[in-house]
Amino acid sequence: MSLIGKVSATEKNPTTIDEFYFWTKPNRILSPFDVVKVENTTTNSITYGVIEEISHITDTPSYLTSYISNDFGDEDYHANTHRIGMNYVKAKVVGNNKNFYIPVNDGAKVSFASEDEITEALGLKDIKNPLVCGYLEMYEYDEDNKKVLPVYLNSHFLVGPEGAHLNISGISGLASKTSYAMFLMKAIQEEYKQRGESVAFVMLNVKGKDLLAIDEINEDLEEKDKDIYKMLGLSDKSFENVSYYYPYSRDNLSNTYQSKEYIDKQKKLNKAYHYKFIYEEDKDNIDLLFSNIDDPTGTMESIINYIISGQGNFNSIEEWDKFLNEVGELCKTGNSRSDKEITVSSWRKFKRVVSKSLNNPIFANRIQTNQKETRIEEVIKNINKNEVKVIDIAKLDENMQGYVFGNVMRAIYDLKLGQYDDERDEKDIPDRIIIFIDELNKYASTDVPKSSPILRQIIDIAERGRSLGIILFSAEQFKSAIHDRVKGNASTHAYGRTNAIEVSKGDYRFISPVYKSMMTRLKQGEYIIQNPIFRSLLNIKFPKPIYKQFKN
Repeated sequence: MSLIGKVSATEKNPTTIDEFYFWTKPNRILSPFDVVKVENTTTNSITYGVIEEISHITDTPSYLTSYISNDFGDEDYHANTHRIGMNYVKAKVVGNNKNFYIPVNDGAKVSFASEDEITEALGLKDIKNPLVCGYLEMYEYDEDNKKVLPVYLNSHFLVGPEGAHLNISGISGLASKTSYAMFLMKAIQEEYKQRGESVAFVMLNVKGKDLLAIDEINEDLEEKDKDIYKMLGLSDKSFENVSYYYPYSRDNLSNTYQSKEYIDKQKKLNKAYHYKFIYEEDKDNIDLLFSNIDDPTGTMESIINYIISGQGNFNSIEEWDKFLNEVGELCKTGNSRSDKEITVSSWRKFKRVVSKSLNNPIFANRIQTNQKETRIEEVIKNINKNEVKVIDIAKLDENMQGYVFGNVMRAIYDLKLGQYDDERDEKDIPDRIIIFIDELNKYASTDVPKSSPILRQIIDIAERGRSLGIILFSAEQFKSAIHDRVKGNASTHAYGRTNAIEVSKGDYRFISPVYKSMMTRLKQGEYIIQNPIFRSLLNIKFPKPIYKQFKN
C-alpha cells in the first residue's frame, strides 16, 4: 500500500458521507479523477474517493506578508526562513467496499488504489454485457504507481433495452467527436458479432470525406495505437459489411467530395451506389424541405397536405418537372385550381422553398438499377444484420441534408414498426439500428421551429426509440443549444474539449468547477464520460481511428 497522506477534518471543513479532505506533500503529483482509498477504522472497511480539487497552502497569513518576506518584492531574493507548506485535496466519496457510508475519521490513512480497487470504486467491476468505451490512465505522473486499464460499460445502457442513445459534445476539430463515435460503433460491431446479437449502423457523412472509406485500414496507425486496441480487446481491422451511398449527379462529382476514381473502385467491389428521389415514391416526404421554415399559420402544412392527398391536378403527376410546373400555375394571379383557402402568396412562398432543392439532379424521374442507383427508403428497408450503411450528404446544401436525414429516420421507423412486413421476414431485420449524425444542432437545436418534422422525428426516436430498437448517436459543438427532450433522453453523455462560455450554461451545473475547467483543456482523444452505471464522471482516452483518414 502506497501512502500519500492523511485525512484532515477541520472545524470549517468536516468530513461527510459525500466528501473528505486530506493533506499530502507538496511534491506529490496527483490529478483530478484519480481514485484514492481511505482506511475506515470505525467499520474496518475501505472508503473510496475521486479527487476533485487540489490546493496548496503555506503558513503565510497574507499576500502582503509573502511580498515583504522576499525583501519587498525582490524576485531573486532567497528568504532565510523556509515557509511551511503542504497540498490539501478534496475528494468525493464514490463507494465503500462494505457499503458503510459514514464519514472517515481525522488522521485516517489515504493511499493509492490497486486496479481491482479502482474498478470497484468507480462501479466498473463485474459489468454485465461489457462493452469497452475507452481506457483510464490513473496516477499517470507517478511511474511507480501508474495504472492503465480498459473501461467497460453495460451495453444495455447504451443501445438498449435498459437505456439508449449517446450524445457527444465539443468544439470543432479538437474534440474528435466523430472519431469517438466511430470507436464506440466499431466496438459494438465486434462485440455484438461475438455475442451473436444483431445490430446495424446507418451513418450520415456530413464533413468532407470523413466516413467514405471506413472499411479500409488506417495506414498511418502506429504500433502503440495497435497495442492499445489489443489491450482493449479489439482487433486492428476496419469496419465490416460497409456500403456507401452517394447523392446522384450527372457527372458523379458535383454532389460529393469523393473522387470519381474512388467511387468507381467501390462500385466494382459492389460497395458504392447513387441514391435518387422519385416523385411517385418520395413526394410524401416533401414536408422535410420545410424543417427550418417557421410556419405559425400552418399554410405550408396545408399546401403539403393538398399535394400529398392528390387534390387538384396533383393526382395525375408522376415527375418532379411536372410537379414544379403545376406549382408554377398555382402561383399565377387568378388561378382557380387550388383550394380557395390557400392564397397565391402562400403558393409563391412554397415554390421559393422547393425550387432550389428540386433543381438538384438528386430529384430524378427514374431509377436505373443497372447503373448502381437506388432510393434511400430501399437502402433502409433492405438493411441486414451487422451491415453498415454510410450515406454521404456532406456537399448537399442544408435543406437537402435535412431532407435526406429525415428520409433515413422515417424509413428506419417504418421498418421497425413493421411497415415492410409484407416484403421482409421479421427475423432478418436487425434487433437494433444505430443512427449516427454529426451537427445535430442543425436539426434539434432550440432555434429550430417547433413545427419542424425532423425535430418531431428526432424527439420521437429519443423518447420511444429504445423500445423499438432505434438508437441515436449524435454529436454537436454545444450541448446547451440542443432541445431538452433530445439530450435529456440520452443515457450516455461524452464531453470533449469546449469553451468557458459553454461550461457556464445550465447543462453543466451538476459538474464540479475543477472538472468544468478541465473540459476547456482536454486533449484530442480524451473525453469525460457520464453513464448510469458509473459512480462518477470518468476521464477516459481512446486510440486513433482504425479506418482510413483522408488528408485535408
